Amino acid sequence: MNDTETLADLTTEAADPRWHDLDTLSVADLAQVMNQADASVPGAVRAALPEIVAAIDATVERMAAGGRLIYVGAGTPGRLAILDASECPPTFSTPPEQVTAVMAGGLEAVVNAVEGAEDDAAAGVRAIDELAVGPLDTVVGIASSGRTPFVLAAVQRAGQRGGLTVGLSCNRRAALSQAVDHGIEVEVGPEVVSGSTRLKAGTAQKLVLNMFSTITMIRLGKTYGSLMIDVKATNHKLRERAIRIVGLIAQADREDALTALTAADFRVKPAVVMLARGLDLAAAEASLERAQGRLRRALEEI
Repeated sequence: MNDTETLADLTTEAADPRWHDLDTLSVADLAQVMNQADASVPGAVRAALPEIVAAIDATVERMAAGGRLIYVGAGTPGRLAILDASECPPTFSTPPEQVTAVMAGGLEAVVNAVEGAEDDAAAGVRAIDELAVGPLDTVVGIASSGRTPFVLAAVQRAGQRGGLTVGLSCNRRAALSQAVDHGIEVEVGPEVVSGSTRLKAGTAQKLVLNMFSTITMIRLGKTYGSLMIDVKATNHKLRERAIRIVGLIAQADREDALTALTAADFRVKPAVVMLARGLDLAAAEASLERAQGRLRRALEEI
């Protein structure tokens, strides 16, 4: 089968007859069409939840032992991967290298198309070697088609180096799924604009990546209930959020919360332990260390 025939077989490349007159519709009708199409995406993600859960469980196990979460993508999937990875340090205080993303074509490709980058399999291999991927690392390859050479080569190389491999695509029986330990296929069907996978496919990928990083961080103890206790308070909004979080958990007023946070260099967890258990900073930090950084355990410590 030649490349053209393979492409024609992908549902993400199909033309949906419902939208044959798309270019004749009014703005209001176009908005309704796109909204209706987008509404189908969560259901497609829901159908893939068993595979998503299995992949996250395996990832958490490795990250708890010191591993990294590494996304690999090209085009829109690569940009979504960078977006998700870049939000982890401010939200969960992760080191920049703990959750990271590899983009085909490098950072230049984030804002400008780099011709041929997604077809460069050798570059995908080099990217994994440069990151020195090992057995504790998880590499998530993202490709709407499920067959992007850069991504396929990267996950295959990661597997050879002992890493856990996950593939996220939007077509059934994707080559990417066959190349990884955990294949996730979110079949969103034809796009409103045929082949424009920045639409439903991109939305599906964003939803799955939200789950992947957020659930992983929750399981690693980065939240207390729904509160982001590892938030990095780098601006006024985040400092105010930290004050509110400390007050809520420790049942303290704003002044006491601010005093504790100031003493703890605006780190939420030690500030909460100080207030809730009446400890000084050193004792609060020691308690958190014994609890392996998990606030709930530190608060329940006898």
